[in-house]
Amino acid sequence: MSRIGNNPIAIPEGVTIQINDGIITVKGKLGELSQEYSEVAIKIEDGQGWVTRPSDSKEHKAKHGLYRSLILNMVEGVSKGWTKELELVGVGYRASNQGQKLDLALGFSHNIILNLAPEVKVETVSEKGKNPVIKLTSHDKQLVGQIAAKIRSFRKPEPYKGKGIKFVGEQLRRKAGKSA
Repeated sequence: MSRIGNNPIAIPEGVTIQINDGIITVKGKLGELSQEYSEVAIKIEDGQGWVTRPSDSKEHKAKHGLYRSLILNMVEGVSKGWTKELELVGVGYRASNQGQKLDLALGFSHNIILNLAPEVKVETVSEKGKNPVIKLTSHDKQLVGQIAAKIRSFRKPEPYKGKGIKFVGEQLRRKAGKSA
């Protein structure tokens, strides 16, 4: 039984939801998101939304929880927004941005320049004595996560010294080095 799918979706003030033959559109103060759905029914009434499934088959149960989570993420995204923070750990690792261009110096022979989607706002913070931080903000949770994973893939944290790009608050599994 899907426990996630049975929970109602609270719809805050200023968020409107439209349902048209297989496509749900959520509009809010931060933007607009659309998602296709199938094999479930969606009802919106009294500031809450419910996702129901037609039967208890394994596929319907899976999609029941999936679409409820996707819709909740869309509602939260257009009302509050999503933020991911990445921290650059390592000597000489730097990050800067000019508009939507992110410039990363990660110890390679060249800088990595990444053009970001216009929906994502990027901000780099460099304080003396602290590691540089990259802040990604958008109304689309999937897009923010995808871009953050792409940036992290350039230099994943290594287990001995912990150098690389990691999420803020991420616990790394460290290994002991050679014992002399």
